[in-house]
Amino acid sequence: MPFRQQSLKQRAIDLLALAGVRAADKPPCDLCVHDDRLYARVFAHGSLGLGEAYMDGWWDSADLPGLFTRLLRAQIDEELKTLDTLIAHLKARFVNLQRGEHAFEIGKAHYDLGNDLFQAMLGDRLVYSCGYWAEADNLDDAQVAKLDLICRKLRLKPGQRVLDIGCGWGEALKYAAQKYGIEGVGITVSQEQAAYAQALCAGLPVEIRLQDYRELDEPFDAIMSIGMFEHVGALNYRSYFEVARRCLREEGLFLLHCIGSNGAPSRPDPWIGKYIFPNSMIPAMSQTASALEGLFVVEDWHNFGADYDKTLTAWRANFDAAWPALSHHYDERFRRMWHYYLAVSAAVFRSRRDQLWQLTLSPRGVPGGYRVPR
Repeated sequence: MPFRQQSLKQRAIDLLALAGVRAADKPPCDLCVHDDRLYARVFAHGSLGLGEAYMDGWWDSADLPGLFTRLLRAQIDEELKTLDTLIAHLKARFVNLQRGEHAFEIGKAHYDLGNDLFQAMLGDRLVYSCGYWAEADNLDDAQVAKLDLICRKLRLKPGQRVLDIGCGWGEALKYAAQKYGIEGVGITVSQEQAAYAQALCAGLPVEIRLQDYRELDEPFDAIMSIGMFEHVGALNYRSYFEVARRCLREEGLFLLHCIGSNGAPSRPDPWIGKYIFPNSMIPAMSQTASALEGLFVVEDWHNFGADYDKTLTAWRANFDAAWPALSHHYDERFRRMWHYYLAVSAAVFRSRRDQLWQLTLSPRGVPGGYRVPR
């Protein structure tokens, strides 16, 4: 092995040891290396190089979520900031990647991959966001519990008109219409989601639109937005809350369900941006609070981020069980990419690096105070 490659290998082994991770070319190892070019690739391209090397079969791990949990807890990722990381950060900070035609890119790149994939992975209901596991012991019950929690937090009543910003496949509006008697409007930037949601909600007083949220200007009694704020982008946070405020009646409530960070504004991950969620950004607590300042009263800020680990683990089990059928439409590199995505995401929440928030907001404060459902 050339001297430089040997030196990079030793540097990697030393870094991994700080997290209690053993790297080798044969078991026992936590990170099993099949191609020694891995080390140069990772030090040159950081997380992008690590993820692409996994997709290419250069390395494996018997416990991907466990491996990344240890790496994140030891903050090993801080040692791998590269030019790719810097470029992703600068683009997110100075270029509005979520306006105009860009707003629809996430739909085409991710949510339009195929309903067969998401139906196989997500369970009985196509709900692509964290379940609520407080009293649930399986994914389907956790998703129903989450939907009902949102409806109770919004104090939904029959006849109310409800907006769902980023409605996905329409499950939340369907649940609210059937269980709480509301009328609804859902918007999405995914053609696949819109078509599915329209069929799912057929016969219910629910309208599904392929529409950018910035175009909205009509009154609603309540608003919910579940797992969509991560695609808004920091340069648009204020306008997002301004849209919600102008559409919400004075006595209404707005529930925002999103991934978030209690640290400094995060740098978008180059691998996630390239292969999973283009133009996505995890909002920081400071950014969120600043963006809604003067527009809403924060009635409740609920964090159940640890539940996302359970949700992602269940999604991965469903994906693996369905792979024999899915393999007719997706190749082995896609399978490894999807495994990597779900494993890294589970580790992010298991290590408590990111959180899952539900913010309940009111325009002027609930008279007499807001009693928080749980």
